This record gives sequence, C-alpha cells and structure tokens, in this order.
Amino acid sequence: MELAGIVYLTAGIMFAISALSTGIGFALLGGKLLETTARQPELAPQLQTKTFILAGLLDAVPMISVGIAMYLIFVVA
Repeated sequence: MELAGIVYLTAGIMFAISALSTGIGFALLGGKLLETTARQPELAPQLQTKTFILAGLLDAVPMISVGIAMYLIFVVA
C-alpha cells in the first residue's frame, strides 16, 4: 500500500473516531443534565450554563482531530 492510501485510511479513522466520541460525549452529557434537572429543578439554569460550557469543550477536541486529519489529507498526501 502506498503512502497516500495509508494517509487517507488514517484520516478516515480519525474522522470516524472523533464523530463517534463526540456523539457519545453529548449523549452522556445531555443524559446527566436531564437526570440532574429532574432531581433538582431549582438548579436548572446553573446546570444548563455549565452544560453549554462543557459542550463547547467537548466539541473542541474532535475539531482538533479533524484539523489534523485535513492536514494529513491535503499536505502530507
């Protein structure tokens, strides 16, 4: 297998893992938010604010992975 094929395969795996991990992370985060809001409704605004901050941080890691994968595709290969 030539280098370009390996780079494309690696980039595809990076895309897949980042998408899968983001989906799982958002599902867990949303589930915990709903669970905690159901237990203590008076804390809902504070929990929602913290959830949005964590969602931004959770989304930043796959964006870095996608950036590295795009670098591999367009520069290395």
